[in-house]
Amino acid sequence: MTAKNARQNAFLRLVSANGTALESESGYSLLAHREVVIGRDPGCQIVLDATKYRMVSRRHAVVRPLSPSPDGGNTWVICDLSSANGTYLNDHRIEGCQELQNGDRISLAQDGPQFLFEYEVNYEATVVGSPAAVSLTPASRYEADTQIDSVSFTQLFPIISTGKDLTSKAYLVPGILTVIFVVLMFATVGQARPHPIFNTNNIVGTYIASAAYYFIYRLCGRHKPWWVLVTVALSTAIILKSPILDLFIYVFRDTLGGRLPRDNQPITLTDLLWRMFVGAGLMEELLKALPVLAAYGIGRFLPHPWRDRVGVWEPLDGILLGTASAVGFTLSETLGQYVPQIAFNVAQQSGADAGQLVGLQLLIPRILGIVAGHMAYSGYLGYFIGLAVLKPSKGWQILLVGYLTASGLHALWNATGAISALLLVAVGVISYAFLMAAILKARALSPNRAQNFATRFLERK
Repeated sequence: MTAKNARQNAFLRLVSANGTALESESGYSLLAHREVVIGRDPGCQIVLDATKYRMVSRRHAVVRPLSPSPDGGNTWVICDLSSANGTYLNDHRIEGCQELQNGDRISLAQDGPQFLFEYEVNYEATVVGSPAAVSLTPASRYEADTQIDSVSFTQLFPIISTGKDLTSKAYLVPGILTVIFVVLMFATVGQARPHPIFNTNNIVGTYIASAAYYFIYRLCGRHKPWWVLVTVALSTAIILKSPILDLFIYVFRDTLGGRLPRDNQPITLTDLLWRMFVGAGLMEELLKALPVLAAYGIGRFLPHPWRDRVGVWEPLDGILLGTASAVGFTLSETLGQYVPQIAFNVAQQSGADAGQLVGLQLLIPRILGIVAGHMAYSGYLGYFIGLAVLKPSKGWQILLVGYLTASGLHALWNATGAISALLLVAVGVISYAFLMAAILKARALSPNRAQNFATRFLERK
């Protein structure tokens, strides 16, 4: 066989599994016109058993053919596909792509399966990418030592082998919290006199708001300690009960003209928009931004890694803290003001049961609307706070644009609520779209993009 022919016959050979040599090795022939993706996803050309190789990503790495080399053969490269645990070539972790040489060892994660890259290997191999290989079932492309008819202990008791994947991939924590909230709700059934804290409205409202926030958290994909997020939410709720709120009301509503007229006095649409912009938008968005700005200030004086955990260093940080502040604001406003007030008014006319029912009917849409409401405005402003940190030379201009835009969306929502339900839907959709666009742009701008779990989760890496 000539050198040219030798270079045209390249193979991958699975030689070890989880650090242990295999008794029978699996071989895969590489075609000069087709790339080979390795991972746990059944759509890969080389599929690894998910029960055995949990350290391997769904699409972990790819072997690609390049243009022919000077000696007439083909050149091959190994590329990591943003895998969680990395791809190693001869015990060195690679970034991007690297050319393969005869005898190179490819490891998927440090303790994962290892492949040997070879030329002119004379053994029976599976031709990956050929019509025959494409027609095979995913199970037939597992390692040669996998016995399809055998049943292992971990297959019969899968909870034993899942390990940390339960918390990272199976939503175990949200499941636990759901069970806790359900038990608490059962405990409130039949209460003759609702508890001031552990009552149905508080439990339902907190659960829905937490679920909405978890949705945003997963989309952002940026790790932030739960206690930091809870602290921001509680800080906003405390501000609403403090003299700071009175100061804000005096400045924005009494001094700057953001207070609505009393006794249903007629008002023009322009006047209504201005009053909502000042008295609701500018006032409430600045109030909710205070804990976010405080987190940034505190983080600047903390050593690593605390400054990254607490502070605001990129747009994703700002979105996460801004939406957490919105949760505290919404729960405090809804459960501490609107729901008790309407429940009391209805109870005075129709009885306590009717008051509780109407209060619950108001609670659910107000909390569900948080994603297209307070979360959207505060998260959007949080994006600009993080962007200003990322680009300090234009910081004040960036903050001004974000502050005015978030306040404008807030004002539109409040104003259109008194005009038309159809307009309210349109503004809600626009606000939600603004937040989602900010999250997508923040993920693209993130200096830590490779470490953010949304990159792997949403791109199925």
